[in-house]
Amino acid sequence: MKPVVSLCTLVLCGCTVGPDFHAPAAPESQRYVRTSPPQANLDTVKPQSFPTSDRALPLWWKQFGSDALNQLVERALSDSPTLAQARAKLTQAHEDYRAQAGATYFPAVDATLSGARQKVDPAAFGIPVPSAGPFTLYDASVSVSYTLDIFGGERRALESLRAQVDYQSFELDAARLSIAGNVVLAAIRRASLQQQIALTERLVDAQARQLTIMEGRMKAGGIAQFDVRSQRALLEQTRASLPSLLAQRDQADHRLAVLIGAEPSGGDFDAITLDSLHLPDSVPLTLPSTLARERPDIRASEALLHQASANVGVATADLYPKFSLSAGVGSERTNIHDMLNSLNVWNVGLNLTQPIFRGGELRAKKRSAEAAYDAALQAYRQTVLEALQQVADSLTALQNDANALQAREVAANEAQANLDTVGARYAAGGVSRFDVLDTQRQALQTQLDYALAQASRLSDTAALFQSLGGAGEDLKAAYAPR
Repeated sequence: MKPVVSLCTLVLCGCTVGPDFHAPAAPESQRYVRTSPPQANLDTVKPQSFPTSDRALPLWWKQFGSDALNQLVERALSDSPTLAQARAKLTQAHEDYRAQAGATYFPAVDATLSGARQKVDPAAFGIPVPSAGPFTLYDASVSVSYTLDIFGGERRALESLRAQVDYQSFELDAARLSIAGNVVLAAIRRASLQQQIALTERLVDAQARQLTIMEGRMKAGGIAQFDVRSQRALLEQTRASLPSLLAQRDQADHRLAVLIGAEPSGGDFDAITLDSLHLPDSVPLTLPSTLARERPDIRASEALLHQASANVGVATADLYPKFSLSAGVGSERTNIHDMLNSLNVWNVGLNLTQPIFRGGELRAKKRSAEAAYDAALQAYRQTVLEALQQVADSLTALQNDANALQAREVAANEAQANLDTVGARYAAGGVSRFDVLDTQRQALQTQLDYALAQASRLSDTAALFQSLGGAGEDLKAAYAPR
């Protein structure tokens, strides 16, 4: 009686072999860099603060204060093929889970209807009776089968598929964050290139007018040919930089168009300029422990670790016996009209399968699953470390960007003041037109350097927002598929 009781207990309660998954501990550090969040020592340019926050800022791109940029991001989050692909993969993972859940929790019930024309010779079985003629045998039956998940192998397989659903969900969140970040960075780069092109064209114009004046002076014997050639070389060098800038701007246009789900030729992004982009005054910083809970790529890596843990349980359960129940009932008749009169065939069975010798296959698969779990754990650790590095790099870059921008702004202001002074002196007849053009060239060059520094600070601010992970649930709620 005891074995029967034990078997019933196992069937009803069951057990689940293999490790139970526990999420890895969050990073212990309370900061991203050795010192406190960087505060640049600024006198002229706008400072930024980095207050501690309980969560990353949702819809962070709106902090740049550009309606045109907001519209681009919203369109990308609605129409990007990358996001459509991620959503389809998530749907696939959900359906795989539902299929496995149905097979795990419910028995399989199948109906069979068949007919066969056959002949039986009784003499072949030692029965001395005359052989009957051919007859048709009809069979209608219903069979039920169910695998008893006593050691939890099926449940571990279901747990693995649930982790795959989580992984695809976090991958979708990561794709949303990546798309938003890429649009913002590409838009800033495009605005910077457009500004560089405009300033370079003005610089070419100023240098060309200087060359004209110098050529006239050379004809009058006032300067040497060497000076004219030097100016011409300088002009052509500046002019030669324009095609590269134009190509990069066009490539940025193409990139933005693809990000928003349009053909490369279908984008017009002139509305986004450097001057239209507002530098966020504050970037809320979450603690590293919060980062590990919010960044979708870290959560996706954690889901893969969970899946690897469940797969160890599946491989472990394969070492134990497997029990299955089966039952069937049906009717076999030689006349189809008699099929529903009564049921004359039934069966009930219990099947036990215990692996005895597989040449080491099953234990090798268990060791393989354990090694896969170890690899997934190290991949998770690497993902966390790289995420912390991205935040630290962005913080350090922003400190240097602010200092560089201040130096560039001082230089641009001084150059503009010089230009104003030289313009006044020219109006009074104190300096030549050439001196005015030369001072204008210097001012344009400082404006060009300032534009590059301005774009770098904007880009690194966007990179910091993106590296903090955003708020995946907010993105999911705001930009769910229509």
